[in-house]
Amino acid sequence: MQKFDEMYTQLPYTRPAQQGAIREHYKTYDAWLAQQAADAMEKSREEAEMMFRRVGITFAVYGEKDETGAGTERLIPFDLIPRIIPAKEWQSMEKGLAQRVTALNRFIYDIYHGQEILKAGIVPREQVEGNAQFRPEMIGVDVPNNVYSQISGIDIVRAPNAKGEGEYFVLEDNLRVPSGVSYMLEDRKMMMRLFPELFSAHRVAPVAHYPDLLLETLRESGPAGSADPTVVVLTPGMYNSAYFEHAFLAQQMGVELVEGQDLFVKDNFVYMRTTRGPKRVDVIYRRVDDDFLDPQVFRPDSTLGCAGLLQAYKAGNVTICNAVGTGIADDKSIYPYVPKMIEFYLGEKPILSNVPTYMCRNADDLKYVLANLKDLVVKEVHGAGGYGMLVGPAATQAEIEDFRKALLANPSGYIAQPTLSLSSCPTFVESGIAPRHIDLRPYVLTGKSVKMVPGGLTRVALKEGSLVVNSSQGGGTKDTWILEA
Repeated sequence: MQKFDEMYTQLPYTRPAQQGAIREHYKTYDAWLAQQAADAMEKSREEAEMMFRRVGITFAVYGEKDETGAGTERLIPFDLIPRIIPAKEWQSMEKGLAQRVTALNRFIYDIYHGQEILKAGIVPREQVEGNAQFRPEMIGVDVPNNVYSQISGIDIVRAPNAKGEGEYFVLEDNLRVPSGVSYMLEDRKMMMRLFPELFSAHRVAPVAHYPDLLLETLRESGPAGSADPTVVVLTPGMYNSAYFEHAFLAQQMGVELVEGQDLFVKDNFVYMRTTRGPKRVDVIYRRVDDDFLDPQVFRPDSTLGCAGLLQAYKAGNVTICNAVGTGIADDKSIYPYVPKMIEFYLGEKPILSNVPTYMCRNADDLKYVLANLKDLVVKEVHGAGGYGMLVGPAATQAEIEDFRKALLANPSGYIAQPTLSLSSCPTFVESGIAPRHIDLRPYVLTGKSVKMVPGGLTRVALKEGSLVVNSSQGGGTKDTWILEA
């Protein structure tokens, strides 16, 4: 299988590198790295870990318990070696991301209004209306700016093409409650603290203004007539795996962090309880799934939401970001249709390609997948966080046979993709500097226009040879540098 490394043109790494083996945009960094003593780098890594622990940058691992029976909190490993992308590559990716998110928002609007794409036979009706993420309650409901996903996290991978050059592909779209942006911001802060001299030597595009852009996007999404909208962040509470991020973003934006019990609905308006009495809420940046938002409409046993919220929402008196029902477009069974959506709604060719995908609901695709499980990555269509997934080349025969049974029992619950040779990036590990596989999650904000900070969160699979970058599966993060032209 061909390999592509972000920094070196030849593998394995040798220090000092062979002549011409370093990509142009990494040369300044490589010269700096060559002068660093291994123990100095180790010391920097320890300092970063201590700082992250002190700030509380952890996430909870579901299903894991410590000796007291409580859920475990883990520090997300941070890698000291940045992932660097030249300006020209980013400009093309940025255009492709804006194009994709615009088409996805048009698709969600269409699904809950005219359903033109279903009538045209481009997306099968049963795949939408029979989907667990489809919310019939949203049919005919208008949302501000016709935008459903104000905050989108699009997962991008890079793999060698036929010429051996690295090509960017979209691996999946996260449109419900994409997480991880706090790590992007904290990673940059940490790099500037540990290695300020690197930022004098490189023109790295800034990311620190993300909370300002996020607040601007949320305020632009306020209900009609709300000139000075009050924004809150709704969290499921401190036991949620991303609670650090919820608190961090609320604090950075200067808005209240609330739980469901802090809100109530009166006369179709939403209020939060404060020490000075009730205060009307106009925009809710929710980090709670649809099912838990309103016990009167969705799960009656939910204590995480607020009774009557959907009625106030449908009356146009409060905006929920991202909108209820957005999950229909980030379901993995809908992903294969995104290139056709771009052509249908925008009349354009997709700038960013999808990864080739087999839909196991189709008999021919299922037959191929069952015959080639050892070579494919198979994913649950509703799965997230790296769970419910088979990486064929890394799986045991027993795991493959278990997955075969699951596939046969519920073919429409799965998609499969070729095992891409994800690009690698030098990473500081126990044995020194070694290649590890990475992906990238840029965050795309859509209010009255589409905007994003340059780069995003680079996640790194720290286990040698592993292709799973999710933090829940032991992955770490790196700072992402977009070099300004």
